[in-house]
Amino acid sequence: MAILIKNGTLVTATETIEADILIEGETIVQIGNKLQHPNADIIDAGGKLIMPGGIDPHVHLDLPMFGTVSSDDHYTGHKAAAFGGTTTVMDFVVLEEKGFEFSADLWMKKAEKAAIDYSFHMNLTQFNERIAKEIPSLMKMGIQTLKVFTAYNGRLRIDDGSIFKAMQIARDNGMLVMAHCENGDVIDTLTEQALIAGHTSPEWHALTRPAWGAVEAGLRVAGMASAADASVYIVHMNAGGEVDMLQYTRERGIKVMGETCPQYLFFTEDDLRKPDGAKWICSPPVRTKNDNTRLWEGLTDGILQTIGTDHCPFFFNGTKPIVYEGSEIAIPGKELGKDDFTKIPNGLPGIQDRMPVLWTKGVGTGQITKNQFVAYMSTNPAKIFGLYPRKGALMEGSDADIVIWDAEKKVKYGMTMSHQRTDYNLYEGWELTGYPEKVFLRGQMIVDSDEWKGRRGMGQFIKRSDGMVI
Repeated sequence: MAILIKNGTLVTATETIEADILIEGETIVQIGNKLQHPNADIIDAGGKLIMPGGIDPHVHLDLPMFGTVSSDDHYTGHKAAAFGGTTTVMDFVVLEEKGFEFSADLWMKKAEKAAIDYSFHMNLTQFNERIAKEIPSLMKMGIQTLKVFTAYNGRLRIDDGSIFKAMQIARDNGMLVMAHCENGDVIDTLTEQALIAGHTSPEWHALTRPAWGAVEAGLRVAGMASAADASVYIVHMNAGGEVDMLQYTRERGIKVMGETCPQYLFFTEDDLRKPDGAKWICSPPVRTKNDNTRLWEGLTDGILQTIGTDHCPFFFNGTKPIVYEGSEIAIPGKELGKDDFTKIPNGLPGIQDRMPVLWTKGVGTGQITKNQFVAYMSTNPAKIFGLYPRKGALMEGSDADIVIWDAEKKVKYGMTMSHQRTDYNLYEGWELTGYPEKVFLRGQMIVDSDEWKGRRGMGQFIKRSDGMVI
């Protein structure tokens, strides 16, 4: 079946043009003015913007943590993403002792219910000679990325020498290393001291994870990338000093790329001091207003490359059920750490919120352009992670992952609009202008205003090839 979207304004990462789009099957087959097709369903997008579907490069679905699990799975999280204009997400595979293939198979099983397209990154939380030899096999699975940690000592962190070797292997096999950058030794020391002193409230989650530890760790990782002649992608940049570090290293030819997340643009340590401060606990933590400002400058000036979400939601009060698709559900959440910040599950909802909130607060305030919005939300992650031009583009031959965006629509945002499977929304009561009207996944409409037209299992795993440094 053919679909012809007429009279819209196409917004890509590089241009804004008036054009029609013809879709046949799952693919964009023609872009031009005054297109005709004898049998196509016509959608009039007059007065609306047409953008490529969003790509969220950083989510955690169905992730075990602290004796519970993140509350969105590969159906509920995907559905929420679609309502926010995102049509592809990238989750992280937990590395099991039995190796990469076994671990990836477990995550593929979890994702059988996928409602939008998806891909995986592999957590590299163990390293030895056997694992080193197996790393290239990930490319055959369509997994192009390894994630390393400089924090979470004794759990997720591998030593710097192993990170450096992983970068060399990635360099030789067309792969990319992603890095969670904090100083794990400093965090462990400060946490121990805080607990001994009786500091157990949520604000101490931030106070024991200082921003300079993130800056230092990021610079250290960039230095290793330079020595290895490898590229590295630093996830969830949260401190203004990280923007400075990113600018400094990129100006000197080091192949470093940076991602930030909405929570680091809007919230601060003061939110952790609220009676419901546990809602804002994520790792790395939210910082200060000055950090918010510098991160925005990093987006305005094109120093940063992407905006992910690090979507990893937990109930604020998992003892009280919510109704989701007509059924009650309750999952243990942040109440697990009501007396100890170290036991609060780390993570926030955001997979649906990203595009509407950033449109209002970024494009709507002039801090980023429409074209930058598309670059950060879709095209840049597609290029970096080996999905372009199949994804992240409005081009003939690209998947028909399309968002018809009503830039004038005003909504009062929050739980009443959210499809994220948790009991709170960080943006409750925010007045937003600009919202998805229709969302297409490979030519099939999955969201029509507030109506869900997608289904479990329709999402596809997308194998990725070599990405590019941008």
